[in-house]
Amino acid sequence: MADPLPVTVYSDVICPWCYVGKRRLEVALAKAGPDMPAHISFSWRPFELNPDMPVEGVERRDYRARKFGAARSAELDARMLATGREVGIEFAFERMERTPNTRLAHRLIWEADRQGRQEAVVDRLFAGYFEQGLDIGREDVLTGIAAAAGLETGATHRALAGSESLKAVRGLEQQGYTMGIQGVPFFILLAKYAVEGAQPPEFWRQALPKVAAEAAQGEGTA
Repeated sequence: MADPLPVTVYSDVICPWCYVGKRRLEVALAKAGPDMPAHISFSWRPFELNPDMPVEGVERRDYRARKFGAARSAELDARMLATGREVGIEFAFERMERTPNTRLAHRLIWEADRQGRQEAVVDRLFAGYFEQGLDIGREDVLTGIAAAAGLETGATHRALAGSESLKAVRGLEQQGYTMGIQGVPFFILLAKYAVEGAQPPEFWRQALPKVAAEAAQGEGTA
């Protein structure tokens, strides 16, 4: 069996387009033909949309009204609601009371990578925030998500409280800035091909077979 195709994703777990972009790629894979990669290995990297957000977050309605205006914010949410439904996401904007600081969430994602449970944690963070209205800036909420994803409890507490995860997340985020990443989602395939934005499934159905073929060729000459 071929090795999984490596895909690094810079994202933020409060970015709706990051959630949509992930789902669109998965939709493409679900209808994969024989030339598509059988498996993809995701590596999730931090990109904070609001790095200066207060630790406790802010009230979402006020934040969105200041950023876009109340009418424009409602229009954007309605459009995203329709976009999400196309890929099976039920955005619950009416349940989302706060826009959180996501640094702790990224520290949990980093720890999940060390335990081989990163995809499970990222899925629960996206679904928890966007479909359940959870405040994923709170440590108790993150601890619950970690437990549901099968993370070891002691390591989770150390990652959320210790300095190692904070230093690691800052370093990974700086790597993204150094590469010139200015927006998310941002996908990197085979450590050399960059794809910006939440591309539609049709894009991935065309791109992934070519990248998978190159990866297979590389395996054959290794």
